[in-house]
Amino acid sequence: MARGRRYQAANVIYHVGSRGVEKRMIFDVLPRDRSVFLSLLAYVVAEYRWICHAYCLMGNHFHLVLETPEANISGGMQYLKGEYAAWFNAVHPDRVGVLFERRFWSRIATTERHVAELARYVVLNPVRAGLVRVPEAWEWSSYAATVGLRSRPPFLHCDGVLALFGGSRHGPVTFAQFVGEGLADPARAVMAIRAMDGSDPFRS
Repeated sequence: MARGRRYQAANVIYHVGSRGVEKRMIFDVLPRDRSVFLSLLAYVVAEYRWICHAYCLMGNHFHLVLETPEANISGGMQYLKGEYAAWFNAVHPDRVGVLFERRFWSRIATTERHVAELARYVVLNPVRAGLVRVPEAWEWSSYAATVGLRSRPPFLHCDGVLALFGGSRHGPVTFAQFVGEGLADPARAVMAIRAMDGSDPFRS
């Protein structure tokens, strides 16, 4: 059966991600793989004029919250995944074949509340997975940079999220409190985003 065309539009905020084929790891335990992926993401963000609001790299999947001033989400994601897969297979000689399980997954954020919930949901992934106890302890997400605990990667646009929580002056503290509420009541935070975003394709 032919696959449906991906919806693309200008000035849309997407929650996008992809997972390794058969749920295999797409990032090694060493930092090199994730560093290369973020370098590629930085290139794609600049080349496709994306605005990256949030991200989180897990072990066998990744999440991105992206805004596309132009209708080019598919082209950028295909380039990102294709270049990373080629690099990954080249440096892991025991790994051959397809790296990602399917086309990237995507949902569209339609309200400011949806974007806020997404920003929280994405950075709490490592906590829900039991990898860390607090989101700032996970090096491979946008959380620490957004709340001012770590230098901001050049491709990360923190102002978009912080604007939802009072701007650059008060936003870091207010956003940290919002994420803390999700940390204290993870079931409620997950249900909130699933009500807006649909089920998480990476939770199984």
